[in-house]
Amino acid sequence: MKKVEAIIKPFKLDEVKESLSGIGIQGLTVTEVKGFGRQKGHTELYRGAEYVVDFLPKVKLEIMVKDDAVASVVAAIEKSAKTGRIGDGKIFVLPVEEVVRIRTGERGDQAL
Repeated sequence: MKKVEAIIKPFKLDEVKESLSGIGIQGLTVTEVKGFGRQKGHTELYRGAEYVVDFLPKVKLEIMVKDDAVASVVAAIEKSAKTGRIGDGKIFVLPVEEVVRIRTGERGDQAL
């Protein structure tokens, strides 16, 4: 089992969600986050005063998948989240040791 984490631009969330639904992904967790990478933030003007916005709004997706579905999930996210501009985000794939469904006590792949 793997955990796929993706940091994407907020306005791409619906498109990514539809893309994942299209390949059979039934569940995901979404968190609003802030951060920066090469994009480094930007300068804005507010009431005549200039200030730096260091952390930009992003969305973090967390998806638990079986090993054989990782490639299709990563491809779906990459294709649907891409704008071609700086700040499109990142995808991380992490190993998962155990999953337990609290309601039934199911473990492993059955708990997904």
